[in-house]
Order: sequence, then C-alpha cells, then structure tokens
Amino acid sequence: MKYPATLLALSFLAAPATAAGPAPAKAVRIILVGDSTMATRSGYGDALCARFTLETSCINLARGGRSSGSFRAEGRWDEVQALLKDGASFAATYVLVQFGHNDQPGKPGRSTDLVTQFPANIDRYVTDTVAAGGVPVLVTPLTRRSFKGNYLKDDLAPWAAATRRVAIERKAALIDLNALSAAAVQKMGQDEADTLAQAPRPADYGAASPAPGTEPQGTPKSAFDRTHLGPKGAGLFSGMVAGELVRLFPAMASSLKAAAPHTVPQP
Repeated sequence: MKYPATLLALSFLAAPATAAGPAPAKAVRIILVGDSTMATRSGYGDALCARFTLETSCINLARGGRSSGSFRAEGRWDEVQALLKDGASFAATYVLVQFGHNDQPGKPGRSTDLVTQFPANIDRYVTDTVAAGGVPVLVTPLTRRSFKGNYLKDDLAPWAAATRRVAIERKAALIDLNALSAAAVQKMGQDEADTLAQAPRPADYGAASPAPGTEPQGTPKSAFDRTHLGPKGAGLFSGMVAGELVRLFPAMASSLKAAAPHTVPQP
C-alpha cells in the first residue's frame, strides 16, 4: 500500500528526536603577561605553552623590556582585555602576570617605585582580570643567575616580596617562581647555571660577570647573559611553572601533555 506524502511527513515529525550527546567540555585558556624572561625566544613562556595539549589555548603576550607600568602604557594590556571578552568560550582563562626585572631603578620609561607604583600596578592587573571574568595568577620574577662567591645574588627579592604581599592581600593565586628558581640555581652553582643561558659562556667571560663598561676592548657581543634563557633554561623553569599551576588548580593536569614532565624540581 502506498501512503500519501503528507502522512509520511507527519510520521517523521511525530518520531522522537534522537537524544543529543553531552556537549563537549570547554578547554581552558592561559594568557602570559610579562617581560623577556617569559617572552618568546628569550624566556620560558613558549616552552610552557608547549606543555599543554592542542585543545588548550596558550597565548604568550609577554614582551622583552616591559615593566608593570610600560606594559600597560603601551596598550599591551588592552590586548589581554580584548581577549577576556571572549571568556565564555572557555572553561576558565588564567592570566599569569610576572614583572619586576624592568621595574628596577635605572631604566628610563620603565622603572617603577617599589613601594608605591609597583604594588599598585600588580594590584590593578588582579582587579582588571577578575572584573573581566579571568583568573589572575601572580608570578614572582624569575631569578637572575649571577653569583657572588658561592652565593646567588637574588637582586629581585624585593620585587618578589611585593608581589607576594599583593597576592596575600587580594587572595590571588601565586606562583613563587623567584623562590623556586633561586633555590634551584643556588644548588647548581655558577658553572651549571650558566648552561641555562641562550648561548654558551664565552671562554674569557670568567666565573663572575664583568662590570658594565669593563669588558675587554674589541670583545664581540655574545648572546650569553645570566638573565635570559636558552632551551635548557626554558625547559627547567617552564616545568616549575606548570607544576605550580597543577598544584594551585589540580584540574589543569588534564590540560597538560602526559609526556611532558611538569613536576617542580626539588632544590
């Protein structure tokens, strides 16, 4: 028997719709904000992003030479604010903020006052991130790797302390990278710590850094320094940051590649 087309159409409409499966879980997003020790080619930021799965969005907006003041003054923070407007597309957006190196005195256009301007700037990054629906994660500045005798000169300790105080006052998540990196570098000693640099230490560089302006005349400029990072240093310190992220936010472990170690090296 043949059925009229209208009856067939009605039978399809009456049939129960197939139940849709659960909506796919949203991925997390990480945005990196900081200076050259976090930036592409000179810091650990790209190595950190490489530790996450392809589903996880990790955006490295750190730039060399920026301080807590100049990053905002140049409009770079506006880029972060624009990204945060799309926060509903992600399970959560974590904004890692690390400054201090260029906030130190003697850097025109970048230096900030340690007592007043620097903590106020860091506090404002927290306020803006929360207001835009993100999760602020304050990161104390990565240590420099210069020794005086057998002891590391941690000249960024005051800026690390100021960042810790803001985190406590605002109840914000904190990664104390300064303390973790300083402990690891101190254990290494100068020679091993120098292998974390972007380039091998020149033979005539010596165990101690020469004072500015005292380098031998005609010495070619080397990419070696005790602030920025090569692949080995980036791998070490990105592992520390990844480990701390998992400690602070255990669910983030599923966003990291299983093959990438992300434990914090013990000092």
